[in-house]
Amino acid sequence: MEGEEQEGDEYEGEEKEEEEKEEEEAALLEQQEEEQVLAPCPLTEEVLREGLSLLCKIGNGLAHAYVRFEAKYKDLTDSSLLCFIHLRYVDLSENKLQDLSSVSSLTHLLWLRVDRTLTSARMQELPYLQIISFAHNRIKDMEGITHPRLANLSLIGNKIQTAQGLSHGQLFNLRILELRGNVLGSTAGLNLPKLKSLYLAQNAIQSLEGLEGLGQLATLHLRDNKLEILDGFCSSLKCLQYLNLRNNRISSLQEVEKLKVLPRLQALVLLDNPCEPNYRLEVLVLLPHLQRLDKELFEEDEREEANQICQKRQEEEKKMEGSLRGDVTE
Repeated sequence: MEGEEQEGDEYEGEEKEEEEKEEEEAALLEQQEEEQVLAPCPLTEEVLREGLSLLCKIGNGLAHAYVRFEAKYKDLTDSSLLCFIHLRYVDLSENKLQDLSSVSSLTHLLWLRVDRTLTSARMQELPYLQIISFAHNRIKDMEGITHPRLANLSLIGNKIQTAQGLSHGQLFNLRILELRGNVLGSTAGLNLPKLKSLYLAQNAIQSLEGLEGLGQLATLHLRDNKLEILDGFCSSLKCLQYLNLRNNRISSLQEVEKLKVLPRLQALVLLDNPCEPNYRLEVLVLLPHLQRLDKELFEEDEREEANQICQKRQEEEKKMEGSLRGDVTE
C-alpha cells in the first residue's frame, strides 16, 4: 500500500514539474514575442483603397463618403494613414499593431474591431463609439477605455488580472461586458450600474466582490472558475435572472442557499460542481422561485414534492421552537 502511495506521489510530482516547465516555456515564448522588433509595415494607399466600402450620405445629405474600412491579415504595424473622419465601422484585426493612436481621429466611429494584434486598450475617448471587440490580444488591464456611449465591450481571451481599471464614471451606458478567458481572480471593480450581461467564464475567480454596483444585471456567467463559496451575492442584484456556476468548486448546498437574496433568479446552472448527487429537488426547496436548473424546467410534480418537504421542515422547526420554549419555562 505504501509503495502504491509513493508511486502516486512520484507521478503527481512529475506531472507538476511538467506543468511548471510548460508554463515557463510559455512565459519565455511570450517574452520573446514582446521583445521581437517588428519590421515596419505601414498602411499604404493601395490597402486603404481596397479596404474602403459602404458609401453613405454625410452631413446635410448632399455629400457622400465611405464609412466602412477593413484591413485584416495585412501585418500592419502602423495605420496612421487612416484619417477618414467619416468612418463608422473599422476592422483592423489580425495585424501587428501595438496601439490605437491612429484611431483617435475617427470621431464618427460607431463600431471597432481590433482582435489578435494589440498589447493595450488605451485610446482617446471617442464620443459615438458603441461597440468594441479587442478579443484574443495581449491586453493586461482595462485602463483607457472611457467612451461615453459604449454599450458592448468584448475583451475575450486576454491577460487581464483585475477589473479595477474600468472608468466607471464614463462607462455609464455599458450594457454587455465580455471578459471570458482572462486571469481575473475576483469580480472587484465591476461597478457598472447599467450593465445587463456579464460574461466571466474561464477565469480564475475565487471571490465575488463589488457585485452590489450591478443593479441592472440580468445575466451572469461564472462558468469554469474556482468558486468554493458564494458570499458576495446581495439583494441589490434585483434584476439577476440567469446565473451560470458550472464547473466551479461548490461542494455544499449551503452555499446555494445564499442565492435566496436574489429576488428574480429564474435559471441556475450547477453542473460539474462537487455537490451532493441528486441535488435537483433540494435546490428547489432552497430556491422555490427557480424556473430552471441545469437548463431543464422544473415539472409540477417536482414543485409539489419540494413544497411538501418545505412544509414538513417548517412544522418540525415550529415543534423544535415550542420544545425549547417549554424547556426554558421549566
